[in-house]
Amino acid sequence: MQTFKEKVTDKLSRLFADSPQTTPHQGSSYSKEGRSWSSYFSYAVPSVSFSGSRTSNQQYDLKPIQVAYDNLESQDDPDEYVDFSPVCKSMDFLKDKNKHEDQVSRRTSCSSEVFEEANGPQTPNSSKKPRVNLTDESIFISPELYEFFESCLPNIVKGCQWVLLYSTLKHGISLRTLIRKSAELPGPGLLIVGDKQGAVFGGLLECPLKPTAKRKYQGTHQSFVFTTVYGEPRLFRPTGANRYYYTCLNDLLALGGGGNFALCLDGDLLNGTSGPCDTFGSSCLAHSPEFELRNVEFWGFTHASPYLAQG
Repeated sequence: MQTFKEKVTDKLSRLFADSPQTTPHQGSSYSKEGRSWSSYFSYAVPSVSFSGSRTSNQQYDLKPIQVAYDNLESQDDPDEYVDFSPVCKSMDFLKDKNKHEDQVSRRTSCSSEVFEEANGPQTPNSSKKPRVNLTDESIFISPELYEFFESCLPNIVKGCQWVLLYSTLKHGISLRTLIRKSAELPGPGLLIVGDKQGAVFGGLLECPLKPTAKRKYQGTHQSFVFTTVYGEPRLFRPTGANRYYYTCLNDLLALGGGGNFALCLDGDLLNGTSGPCDTFGSSCLAHSPEFELRNVEFWGFTHASPYLAQG
């Protein structure tokens, strides 16, 4: 088969052979309106090499072109035309290839930006939970409750290590044992108890606990009571109505006074009561005025190295 170049050359040769003789001055051109053959050929075939590749950066939207020969007497069929489809297909292929390369380049650039963003410096998580500084596990103290206590404890014990002086799970059910263990760390001591319905409550006392033969109130204005019966922990400090901070007997431990105890535990640490109290301005700390104790914990505080309470 003839190549595209050979077909065009053959077509032009036949056209020149059938044309009237011209003068040497006119031999290189024919024009109905003063156009040369080279201009017709340039119009029909833009700057494209016969290998199908572009020779410039311009883009052309080419279709098969029928070259008309006005005022030419040709022996060929007048409907015959030069088919430039191979050139157009090659150029379309190159156009699609360049478009594909541009899209790949954009995707690569976009992916690189996403990769850099994903591997950029990460913002540290500022909402870290507080470090719970306890010598033993507690069934009551969560990180949130610990943070609550750290905000309301006296400054003298803030940041100290918490030492479990007494727990009914560890030391048995005995108020006398609790009183005896409270002497191991003089200073503020935190009493934490809970009822069967899930409320956690208690108060701050002064250690060591000193039982008296008759009901006699002790403590300072640093005493307080608290409860979670309302959902969030709630603190009640002395109102100044009286100085009934707490009382300790061999068979009873109670906080507050004036109408009712804010919290009262019996000698076997199995049951308790709570009611509206003038000392702290509190209402019932438990789910009901009379309740069964789920557990009793008593915590002391120390600035020294970890203190392990002796059993």
